[in-house]
Amino acid sequence: MNLSRRTVLLAGAGAAAGLLPGPLGRAAAATRDLQPYASYWYPDSLPSGTPGAGITWRGLKAWSADSDTDLAFNAATVPLATRFTPVPANTTARSGQARVQSLVSFGPTSGNPAQGAATADYYALTHWSYVDELVFWGGSSGEGLILAPNAPIVDAAHRHGVPVLGNVFLPPVAYGGRLQWTRDLVQKDSAGHFPLAAQLVAVAAAYGFDGWFLNAETGGGNTALATDMLGFVRELRALGAAEGQRVTWYDAMTVNGTVSWQGALNNQNKTFFQAADSMFLDFRWSRSSLATSGTTAQQLGRDRYELWAGIDVEANGTNASVNWDAIVPAGAPHITSIGFYRPEWTRNHLPASRTPGDFHAADDAFWTGASLDPAAPDPTAKWRAPAVFVADRSTVTSVPFATVFNTGHGLKWYEDGSATSDAAWNHLGLQDRLPSRRWVVRTTGRRPTVTFDFAEAWRGGSSLLVSGDLDAPATVDLYATRLPLGPDTVVELTHRTDAGEVSLELAVATADPDAAGGAPPYTYVPLPSVDGPTSGEGWQTTTVPLGGLSGTVRALGVRLTGAGAPVRWRLGALAVRDTAVTPAAPTGLRVTDADGGTLRLAWEAAPGPAGDATAGAVRHYELYRILPDGTRRFLGGTCQSAFCVGGLAPEQGEAAAVFELRSVGELFTVSTPATTTRTW
Repeated sequence: MNLSRRTVLLAGAGAAAGLLPGPLGRAAAATRDLQPYASYWYPDSLPSGTPGAGITWRGLKAWSADSDTDLAFNAATVPLATRFTPVPANTTARSGQARVQSLVSFGPTSGNPAQGAATADYYALTHWSYVDELVFWGGSSGEGLILAPNAPIVDAAHRHGVPVLGNVFLPPVAYGGRLQWTRDLVQKDSAGHFPLAAQLVAVAAAYGFDGWFLNAETGGGNTALATDMLGFVRELRALGAAEGQRVTWYDAMTVNGTVSWQGALNNQNKTFFQAADSMFLDFRWSRSSLATSGTTAQQLGRDRYELWAGIDVEANGTNASVNWDAIVPAGAPHITSIGFYRPEWTRNHLPASRTPGDFHAADDAFWTGASLDPAAPDPTAKWRAPAVFVADRSTVTSVPFATVFNTGHGLKWYEDGSATSDAAWNHLGLQDRLPSRRWVVRTTGRRPTVTFDFAEAWRGGSSLLVSGDLDAPATVDLYATRLPLGPDTVVELTHRTDAGEVSLELAVATADPDAAGGAPPYTYVPLPSVDGPTSGEGWQTTTVPLGGLSGTVRALGVRLTGAGAPVRWRLGALAVRDTAVTPAAPTGLRVTDADGGTLRLAWEAAPGPAGDATAGAVRHYELYRILPDGTRRFLGGTCQSAFCVGGLAPEQGEAAAVFELRSVGELFTVSTPATTTRTW
């Protein structure tokens, strides 16, 4: 990998170049920072000297779950969902061929908050349906080399069926890499086993993620070191397989221990590929080297799509020059899979004044293409978006299912259409299962614009907004599903018309399209009159019984018909249910540590499997402060059973702060509260 690509990740590495190892566990000057951060380690030995401000140096060999004081904040709780592949949205997208791996730096190595932060400016990935493996990229010689992904990212990815890998980065010598750290990683015990392999498996199991990406780029090794590394990879994979974990190897170290990026699967690296589950091929690949690599993989008895051909999009994003036909030719079987390096370009290239809407517009163009309609992509465009060649996937397979179109960040927090916090926020663990095809609109007239909008929401931080001239009925595809219908199954929609007049119908399909690119065979059901009063903000909730249908709901959408004037229509929530169930309340809410206005809280999880999409299950928890005038202020949410909140101060005349915690179910019903107080 070219050293120029290290500028962001290794910003803290220069001061550490050439430093010698020292004793374990040194931190920067002691503070009472209770904020939990994503975890990072060196394999064993540490640099000499003193870490920079906010950095803690620690060795993975000394780690244990019992002594990890931040584990409760960092351990993901949402299980990896099972996905299915619906009939592709277009005729060029394929299933069972090229897959997509995404290497993303969500934040710095050190100081990366464990449970979101008070800003909406975040890489809130939502196009999970095209991703097969997410790598939590990062690491630097001045901070730490082994990174465990934080819980919100894992929870969001798992909700969409995407496994997440932690990262082991042994940096080039030019950026502070030391061969001793490679030797530390592959050290053996008296029985010939690799204790750091067992530690990596234990970390992933305790933190709830799915394995490791191994990137050994420190030069100066020899054949003996490569032999030890090979044994390490084999043991890591074997131990991890028992926990459902996987290993991806990066094309850097060769069989003789040197670092020589091949851009191919060949005799220099194939033993590492055979030891791992997959391999990321460096960017030096060519059409011929990829073709040969795919053939070599098959000769080894492996799937050619276990090779990720690296595409560097860190600097130029959708303007990157890519030989697409070398990987995913339009008229022949795909050659290998694709590995995107740093697609968070969709956020980072925007000006500092960027909004969540700006980010999603850029991210939609990256994943869907310039047409912004995966049913009508442009396969001749210079940027061949994943929607052009990869069939989307979905995890919407059981009732109850609900969404409030929450993307995992926002400018405010809303409940029942009203803001209960004016603070910007991000927390991917609160992200919903979102529509996978954004946006398929079927109309004979002008195509309206469909977006996630952050100006208003029913719940969370965003809603779905349809705007434009509806000179003909327009059907917006929302979800590919496999939802079993029962006699009491209903669909609930919470919606609002901000401008113009709109007639609404629910679009329901109980069969698949006849062929790729075809429209679902929808039945259109007019929305009945509003259930109960309209909210003060104009939101309406209507319930559509599906008793007249049988079988399995395979697609859901809405059809809008205008009255000749421009319209602005919002969908704030959609739910499919048989009954409405309220989750059990959490218990034992308590303050476990405090420093001024920063509190750590913990509680016992409510009965029911967290993250399980079944009736009565807890989706996440929400924490509020009850102000002296009785109003409730949203402080944050999490899928974990611990939360840290900062910046608190007493209100006028307030002797103690009162906190409430509620369980939130899959239908976004809320429990009775657990409460606690904190005397000022």
